Amino acid sequence: MSQFRSVLIGFFLSFLLVITGTIGYLLIEHWSLLDAFYMTIITLSTVGFGEVHPLSSHGQVFTTCLIISGIGVIAYMVGSVVQFVVEGQLKKLLEKRVMKKKIEKMKNHYIVCGYGRIGREVCKELKRHKKPFIVIERDATLIPDIEAHDLLYVYGEATEDEILLKARVQQALALIATVGSDADNVYVVLTARELNPNLQIVARAEKEEAINKLRRAGANKIIAPYTVAARKIAYTVTHPLVTDFIELAVYKGFDLQLGEIPIGMKAEIKDVSLKDSGLREKFDIIVVAIRKASGEMLFNPSPNTVISPRDILVVLGKPDKLQQLEKVMDSDSVCLLCPEVV
Repeated sequence: MSQFRSVLIGFFLSFLLVITGTIGYLLIEHWSLLDAFYMTIITLSTVGFGEVHPLSSHGQVFTTCLIISGIGVIAYMVGSVVQFVVEGQLKKLLEKRVMKKKIEKMKNHYIVCGYGRIGREVCKELKRHKKPFIVIERDATLIPDIEAHDLLYVYGEATEDEILLKARVQQALALIATVGSDADNVYVVLTARELNPNLQIVARAEKEEAINKLRRAGANKIIAPYTVAARKIAYTVTHPLVTDFIELAVYKGFDLQLGEIPIGMKAEIKDVSLKDSGLREKFDIIVVAIRKASGEMLFNPSPNTVISPRDILVVLGKPDKLQQLEKVMDSDSVCLLCPEVV
């Protein structure tokens, strides 16, 4: 921005010099406005044309000063423009304008607050699942890495209303709070909940005592990374085959994916039992669980379980099949991330 400011200063000085030269010839030589302006332009551009009219001694001194000033201003402006373009400032400015327009059109997107170690991994998973999201980051040293990965971002404190509004929190589907401290995460959750009461909020908790505070602040889900990691390590030791299956099926090459499929009111498949729905035959998916509209969670539901509007299916299947199922169910999947990722 400093180079851009230098370019603006150069153009302003050039404009000021043209005005000064025109007024000077009007007052000293008493020429017409057009003649004074034309004489100023050919003098500053040093094209070598002769004088419009013979100059008085005062006019010659003024013209000499105008030429010297013009050479200095033009040299300054040309240098600023060259440096601005060479250093890529113009490109960055255009990219930021394009990014701003993209952000202004975002809706039903995710907001990731904090691009630290955990936030970076969350962004990778959201990008892998082709979910629209915006990053909020206050550390200027992390911005080049965000730009290198071609991510949409807002620079600033996620605890501030203005920054959250720039990230279109009121139009967002969910917010993930992964900033550096529990206190900041609590404040982010409080602010976001006030701006959007219907927002789904997942927050990171470093300490055990922060979990209740985050819940009271309005977080829907709280993830303690160290607790989750410890459980996963222990489970890897006690149930190695199950752990290997999950790793292979969900992350490493079986092309399978866990997904949540809400049942919309206009869903093509509703008010029918699982065995009559044809989900396995048409979409080759496994229904792992169903969360009923009442809040009841049915694990390994029986074939006679009825699928009703506002239920949520937890399924395992190929990504393209899940996308087809989302369309049939008139839904937009809430989240395709396992809790361990957050």
